Amino acid sequence: MSVDGRAAIVTGGASGIGLAIARQLAKEGARVVIADMDHDMGESAAEELQPLGNVQFIRTDVSKRLDVHNLMALAIDHFDEIDILVNNAAVMERCPFLDIHEEGFRRVLDVNVMGAFLTTQAAAKIMVDQAENGRSPGAIVNISSLNGRVAMGGQMAYCVSKGAMDQLTRSAAVELAPWGIRVNGVAPGTIATDMVANLTDRPGMRDQILSRTPLGRLGDPSEVAELVSFLVSGRSAYMTGETVLVDGGRRALNLTLPSDSE
Repeated sequence: MSVDGRAAIVTGGASGIGLAIARQLAKEGARVVIADMDHDMGESAAEELQPLGNVQFIRTDVSKRLDVHNLMALAIDHFDEIDILVNNAAVMERCPFLDIHEEGFRRVLDVNVMGAFLTTQAAAKIMVDQAENGRSPGAIVNISSLNGRVAMGGQMAYCVSKGAMDQLTRSAAVELAPWGIRVNGVAPGTIATDMVANLTDRPGMRDQILSRTPLGRLGDPSEVAELVSFLVSGRSAYMTGETVLVDGGRRALNLTLPSDSE
């Protein structure tokens, strides 16, 4: 089963990996809602992708139940159904552990974990109703991170949130399996987005990242998007509860590699 004609929601879809996912799904014929906090970027992203098909933007703060309820209602208004949900919305709080304020830690978990829970629960209720009325089962993909499995200094809240998202994926997969609804995850390593570009501009940072990446390059957002497309299509019909690493081999590496400058 392809994604052609399916109705999809991509949270955090206005830029970076989320935009690449929205683009890939639209190219393959899906009708796509981009849900994002940034109104201007969201409108711009929807306009950019409109030539590919039916792409709508709905401003959404996924950490707020009312916003999520509004997102689902408007998506149904646009498309009459919800077949695919991609939970990509996330924030990061860079701060040493001893200096993290409670508000910052809570904000990361509110968006990254509570947001994924709220959208997954709301979309799943619609998908269950559709399945019970004879429609094809839905599919959900959570965009996690390599940092859900390994730790990084100064990013405790983010690492904790992505570890929690991996468990949300497994738990939701078990709970929703009776209706044929599949829940999987994708855990990217270092992907060439604007956020990463700001990080790799720091002296020596790019070499440090590549020294831990056997394939010797950053990932491209399209490479994540193509895996998401596979996971929400019938090509992965027997996969659920799994989170797939897309990290250039970084998780497999024990020692760092010599850089080109050495």
